[in-house]
Amino acid sequence: MSRDVSRRQFVKSATLLSAAPLFIPSRVFSNPAPSDRVALGHIGVGGRGTSLLRSFLQLPHSTSVAVCDCFASRRENRKALIEEHYAQNRSGTYQGCEVYADFRELLDRSDIDAVIIATPDHWHVPIAIEAVKKGKDVYVEKPLGLSIRENLLMRQAVQRYGRIFQYGTQQRSDRDFRFACELVRNGTIGKLETIYAWCAAIESQADEFHAPGGCMQPVYPPAELDYDMWLGPAVYSPYTRDRCTPHGTYHHYDNSLGFIAGWGAHPLDIAQWGNDTDDTAPVYYEGSGTIAEGLFRTTATWDFWCEYANGVRMRFMDRHKALPMISPKFPQARDHGTLFQGEEGWVAVDRTSAYASPESLLRVKLRPDDVHLYKSTNHYGNFIDCVLSRQQAISPVNAAVQSDIISHLCDISIRVGRPLRWDPQSEMILDDIQASRLMIRAKHSPWEL
Repeated sequence: MSRDVSRRQFVKSATLLSAAPLFIPSRVFSNPAPSDRVALGHIGVGGRGTSLLRSFLQLPHSTSVAVCDCFASRRENRKALIEEHYAQNRSGTYQGCEVYADFRELLDRSDIDAVIIATPDHWHVPIAIEAVKKGKDVYVEKPLGLSIRENLLMRQAVQRYGRIFQYGTQQRSDRDFRFACELVRNGTIGKLETIYAWCAAIESQADEFHAPGGCMQPVYPPAELDYDMWLGPAVYSPYTRDRCTPHGTYHHYDNSLGFIAGWGAHPLDIAQWGNDTDDTAPVYYEGSGTIAEGLFRTTATWDFWCEYANGVRMRFMDRHKALPMISPKFPQARDHGTLFQGEEGWVAVDRTSAYASPESLLRVKLRPDDVHLYKSTNHYGNFIDCVLSRQQAISPVNAAVQSDIISHLCDISIRVGRPLRWDPQSEMILDDIQASRLMIRAKHSPWEL
């Protein structure tokens, strides 16, 4: 637990071992005593939340002790999943899992060290801010906030309360993504000129909906769902058959920005990492897009040029815009990825592998004095290791904020119908009052931030 003597002794020892290690592998903590395990609460245990839960259950240095969800059956089913796992793997040491319908009751527990937040997007920041105020470290699924203001408040809270933050951009803990960014950062493709980042859009899930753009016919919510709590800070709208489904949740504008942020967070995060711009965002945005009709009203298609202060240009697109242009250069291109074009070659990466031209770049061996990026081999294990060591996680809060700002500004540009200029120092849209107003999204009482 976070306040016991053994934890403090460990942190002191880890600090003395190395002033600035790149990572602390979980194997360092062999056979941990119960008091040296991080006690976890899981808030939001639908599809993605359950996947995360299963991943954390495999780690020897954490123990899942609580779940919270607005669906009663999910709470009880995940409780059973957890208790069955520990009955088979930690006989006699596990004290059981508690379930909660209200996340505030879970956060009030002093014995919980960290929380895994995988709720619908509109709840990410409100719950995470409350968690860090309660002294919890947070793993937050992407995308981050429903507005730029939420993102900035999230960063402020993490810094003020000194908590560990891990963003759910797990590609940073994959060897291929790290190596591709190291090739770029070490100049193996020459001076970086252009980045291409792309991902799937709403059309990739069209078959999951009951009507194009989402069914708008109101129906009664399931008896097991606390719909008022599910909505929380979102503006009230009636329940429909596509409203709270695993796919519909990603696309309703009251609850998300759509896949421009929900999927876009991944290729944009890698673009930022390879460009060494985790502490800033592009300064100019120009492009076009469309807004989904029907229930959802999120960005459906997009194609943007984003310019960084360092002169690098990035084209951020949905997959239908990207693939005809990317495929001649990168025939293996999938529905998501990041490609870095330099003066002397290019390197691209997706979840299958890294690719390069010339191909010999993939055989480059980094020298000791080259740039070596933060190494993590397990995104979830890295979070637990950092909770214990109090070192920054591989996907920290400022990297989350800056990459998220890109998708927000593209979305705002589509909605106002013109290019935008961004000041990374003041973190404000320049000379556009209407666009600046969209940096803030209203919250339903009593959930104002």
